[in-house]
Amino acid sequence: MKNLSKLTALALSGVLALSLAACGGSGTASTPAPETSAPGTPAPETAAPAGETVYTVGICQLAPHVALDAATEGFMDAINEALPGQVKFDLQNAAGDSPTCATIVNGFVSADVDLIMANATPALQAAASATGDIPVLGTSVTEYGVALGIDGFTGTVGTNVSGTSDLAPLDQQAAMIQEWYPDAQTVGLLYCSAEPNSQYQVDEVQKALESFGYTCTQYPFSDTNDMASVTQNAADNSDVLYVPTDNTVANNTGIVDNICHGKVPVFAGEEGICAGCGVATLSISYYDLGVATGKMAVKILTGEADVSEMPIEYAPNFTKKYNETTCADLGITPPDGYQAISAG
Repeated sequence: MKNLSKLTALALSGVLALSLAACGGSGTASTPAPETSAPGTPAPETAAPAGETVYTVGICQLAPHVALDAATEGFMDAINEALPGQVKFDLQNAAGDSPTCATIVNGFVSADVDLIMANATPALQAAASATGDIPVLGTSVTEYGVALGIDGFTGTVGTNVSGTSDLAPLDQQAAMIQEWYPDAQTVGLLYCSAEPNSQYQVDEVQKALESFGYTCTQYPFSDTNDMASVTQNAADNSDVLYVPTDNTVANNTGIVDNICHGKVPVFAGEEGICAGCGVATLSISYYDLGVATGKMAVKILTGEADVSEMPIEYAPNFTKKYNETTCADLGITPPDGYQAISAG
């Protein structure tokens, strides 16, 4: 009889456990696993407290490169820290193909995710076109007015879109070239014409460089098919090259480096490009930018803030950095105040 009583108790315990599990709907925590595919995987999620809401966040990253990877990592880390176990991430990478961004975000919209993080301008444009209801946060986007076609942009989009900007002081980037190469005469501005934020940057940098007395020529390429030929033309006709925070270049720095290394100095808009093919940069921490974006997301998900009222946030700090290997091969010594880019 004692054994029968034990079996009966175990059976009742199993039924009770199944009943409790069946009561847990989609709005309660079930310890979702993070869906990460980018390098630098954030800390693993922990179980959410019982009864806490679980949110789904779709992340569309334009391409796999150092800056965007860091922004995604910072974004996820910030959310996991604030809402441990409460967020399931659907991380998808467009592999540098802008039309794929539209496919990805349309999938997010169909799945009715709670928030979309768009990493880089084409991803932001795709998300803004795909939905006017789901909150969209951009990151690694240079100028939101340019990206979204807003004339007289004042800093707040006013719709379901907000985010963070990676815009560094462009006049100070131009001043770096004067600091390193005051006797240079011609500066080539190399960028992808399919990226409106790149066009914005080179236009602004050109104004500053021309005020210093440099002769500037823009060298736009349409995609990777003509990138090498345009880069060669720019290198042949320029004393110095400038590359903005351009996603196509960032994903193909080897093309620029093969042509320019040890011959023509390249100044870059961000650290990842500089590490791949540049001499120096005035750059931000893309990880910290992602963290700032993640903190904005937490406020939106928890109802603390309305995305339509959130102004675009900018990186607070900028650091002068240089590429040791490139400088050594060009035989130049960095001016005071520059930090070497970490090899790892």
